[in-house]
Amino acid sequence: MNLSGLLPVLYFFKRKFSQVKLWLWIRLGLVKSVMIQPYLGFGSKKEIYLAGRVLVDRGIAPAKPEDRFWRNFGTMRKRFFTIVIPEEKVLAKWGEKTFATETDEEGYFEIRIHPRAIPEAGWHSIFLSLERGVLKKQAEVTAEGVIFIPTPQADFGVISDIDDTIVPTGAQRLWDMLKTTFAKNAHSRIPFPGVSAFYAALRKGLDGVDSNPLFYVSSSPWNLYDFLTELMEIHQIPPGPLMLRDLGLSRDQLIAGSHRDHKLKQIRHILGVYPDLNFILIGDSGQEDPVIYREIIEEFPGRILAVYIRNVANRELKQLRVDYQRLEVPFVLVKDTMEASAHAAQNGWILETDRSEIYRQKVEDED
Repeated sequence: MNLSGLLPVLYFFKRKFSQVKLWLWIRLGLVKSVMIQPYLGFGSKKEIYLAGRVLVDRGIAPAKPEDRFWRNFGTMRKRFFTIVIPEEKVLAKWGEKTFATETDEEGYFEIRIHPRAIPEAGWHSIFLSLERGVLKKQAEVTAEGVIFIPTPQADFGVISDIDDTIVPTGAQRLWDMLKTTFAKNAHSRIPFPGVSAFYAALRKGLDGVDSNPLFYVSSSPWNLYDFLTELMEIHQIPPGPLMLRDLGLSRDQLIAGSHRDHKLKQIRHILGVYPDLNFILIGDSGQEDPVIYREIIEEFPGRILAVYIRNVANRELKQLRVDYQRLEVPFVLVKDTMEASAHAAQNGWILETDRSEIYRQKVEDED
């Protein structure tokens, strides 16, 4: 039997194993509570979107600066060894209406709402609940999701990678990436110098108002969602929806979606929700970001203002430079945040006065 014929069989046994494991844990009383984990959503007059996951509560506490290897390793292990709740109906209340969806075999769900009225700009709550209880001792499972609606006056949006773009990860070196992921926590994982001030400047733009939306599209697994949001909060990186991916076995792939396919899908979705907004794309040279962004530029002509690539792999990317020149989109290969902020200020996307804050933070971060 070839691989393509074997995958459906493996997928079938994987699903059955997950179902039996959940049933057994519940019968043995090992499941104390079930939780809805909503991911930060976003929307416009075209669509309100929120995703999330229903899973067994792993009891993960916020990290502390003094936490050492074994505590960090144990917490990260909990994130990856999850027990999910498949085929469970999730109810979402938006305004006066209630919408329903169902979790898939990995416990994920999506809510897509097409609003009749233009939503007010800002942060909005969306209330989530399970239609029925999973555990007898936990009759009600609820959560509060958050939707961000950008103001119509936004100058542009930003779509950024995370690994080796915002925070050093060594994503192109598997062993380094594993050591970094499991040995450190949200306090000890330090972003590149000046990143938070640069992203804050981009969010403000020229009017000094925090109105430009930021989106973070990464190939990191959804298991790291709470870790990444905690890291961004601790290091004061402006919040925005995180679009991560599932790394599990799917019906027709050993890994559910390639790095390239995942990023293209999520960026297309974002640009589709905001058809009247132009974007700046930020990534790194370690993987496929420059090629993926070039494809987006070709698909959405006139929508991309510039591409900033942190050169973590010391690559020249000569042919890509030629391609970007042909497409008439600035391709800025930078060694640090100051180079990117200089280009952004020269083009009127951030305030020149904000560059002094970026420089101050960069120097402070490097100490």
